[in-house]
Formats: sequence, structure tokens, C-alpha cells
Amino acid sequence: MDHEPTISQDVSAKPAKRRGLGRDVVVASICGGVVALMVGASYAAVPFYNWFCRATGFNGTTQVATSAPATGPIARKISVRFDSNVAPGLPWKFEPEQSEIEVNIGQVTTIYYTVTNQAARTTAGQAAYNVAPLTVGSYFQKINCFCFTEQTMAPGEKREMPVVFYVDPSIADDHENDGLNTITLSYTFYPVKDPVVKPLASGERDKRKGNL
Repeated sequence: MDHEPTISQDVSAKPAKRRGLGRDVVVASICGGVVALMVGASYAAVPFYNWFCRATGFNGTTQVATSAPATGPIARKISVRFDSNVAPGLPWKFEPEQSEIEVNIGQVTTIYYTVTNQAARTTAGQAAYNVAPLTVGSYFQKINCFCFTEQTMAPGEKREMPVVFYVDPSIADDHENDGLNTITLSYTFYPVKDPVVKPLASGERDKRKGNL
């Protein structure tokens, strides 16, 4: 007599357990921690990126100098254009007093930007800056600039803010910039929600100092 085939069953097998609520909470906590870590890392990367740009001139970031170049100016001249922008949310009028000047390379020069707070309240901003072309960043030296600090403006206040700069004479030895005739210095003011409060110092009421 033929026997019908039978299918063996593992009676010891147990149905898979459903993931409990406790495990879901653990997974959610881990995910939240990872997100928080990534956000924190992104904020930490901002000052590092700014430092790196200032140190290397990367992305057209200008340099900071403490004095005039030791070699003094050279005969070669170059035009410097001045650009101004204001980010949304900051009710300021911001423009250079001169749109373009011609200077000798190595010549220390002072120019001014005019800023007006058009709001009926005190507002604060911080200027970001760069130069174009990007290859000039490491040669454009600022001795003094309103962009070094946050700027706080009273309602309706108008102020002239200085920039003291020079183009490093060593640019003449950089063949990548042999044909360079014009540099553009660009600023963008961004709103500051929680400005740093600092005491007034002697001479700080001078409207041409730009809170330096």
C-alpha cells in the first residue's frame, strides 16, 4: 500500500517574538543621540571652518595683519572694488562710500562703509566677508575692520565703519596672479539675535570707529 508523503513539523519551533515597546524606546533614544551629535558637530565645524579660511585664505577669505608690510608699497597698481549686501531679517542700509579705488600694492589704505539702522528698535549684525578672485584671499591683509566684531545699532542710527587694508607685495611673485588688475572686496551683514553686550570705552562714541 502506498503511503502519502508527510511533512515533518518542528514542534519545538517557537513563533518570533514581536519587538517590545522597551526596545523601540532604546532605538529612538540612540537615533536622537546621533542626530544631536551631528547637529553639535555641524555647529562646532563653523568656527573651525572660519579659522581655517582665515589661516589659509581659502574661499577668498582675507587675512588679518597687525601693521604695514615691511617692504612698503611697490610701483604696481591694482583696482579694488567694494561690494555690500544685507541678509534678510536685518533692517539696515549698507553701502560703501566709494565703489572703487586704485592703490599701489603694499599701500595701507582706509575706506569707509556707511550703515544705517532703518528700524525703530536696536538691532545687531555681524559682517561676513571675502574677496574675488579667490586666489587673492591670502594676499588681502586687513589691519582694522568693522567685520572683526558684532555691530549694534540704535534705532535710526547711522555710522561710518572703516576698513584698513593693503595688498601684500608678495602677490607680485605669484605668477597665478600676474594678469590680475581688479580685486573685489565683498561684505554681507547677517542679523545677530543675541548680541554681545560690552561696556563703552573711551572714544567708542566716535561714529567713524564702527564699534572697533
